[in-house]
Amino acid sequence: MKFVTADTHFLDEHLLGIDKFAPRPFLTVKQMDQTIVENWNERVGKDDIVYHLGDIAVYFEKPQTRAYERIFDILNSLNGHLILIKGNHDPRALFKYIEKNNYSFNGKPKFTFHDVGVLLKYDHRQYYLTHYPLMLGIAPQIINLHGHIHHYAVPAKENINVGIDSPEFDYLLPEEISFGTPLTFTQVEKMVEGKADDFAKRG
Repeated sequence: MKFVTADTHFLDEHLLGIDKFAPRPFLTVKQMDQTIVENWNERVGKDDIVYHLGDIAVYFEKPQTRAYERIFDILNSLNGHLILIKGNHDPRALFKYIEKNNYSFNGKPKFTFHDVGVLLKYDHRQYYLTHYPLMLGIAPQIINLHGHIHHYAVPAKENINVGIDSPEFDYLLPEEISFGTPLTFTQVEKMVEGKADDFAKRG
């Protein structure tokens, strides 16, 4: 099965507390990270594929390779084969560290890397998976799945925020998404249809 997510921000203390940008209801990053990992692994199987659309973690330590080691350990604890699309908080050196320690199982690498995005055809629809939201213009067959903007949504029906803080999970109600759980493409399609209906009613 294929999943998509973004903006895990592992180890990021800047998101703790109610007065922060994209605040998260956790007292410690350990609690936040553990919640994301547990919810992720409860939904994703060992051989599933997860597209992570950037901003894996925000963490600094000297030497910086020790920070990359901690981030790698968290990523390695997540189920599935991870396709990583670079976000603004993902240093190229981190990707190089992960690639150096990459490995394969069941014939697929644990980690695959993309700088900008991935064009994915899935169930008769085309998705462009990026970190930043893109304004694609008149391209009715392409839906841009993105992260980056946390608690905000792009005012365009072709853009769907799939980050773990996304307000567009409301299109899945009454289903509730446990914090950090990657989305199936069935859920994504429901969000696409819900947002399109929402915009049609506004028109």
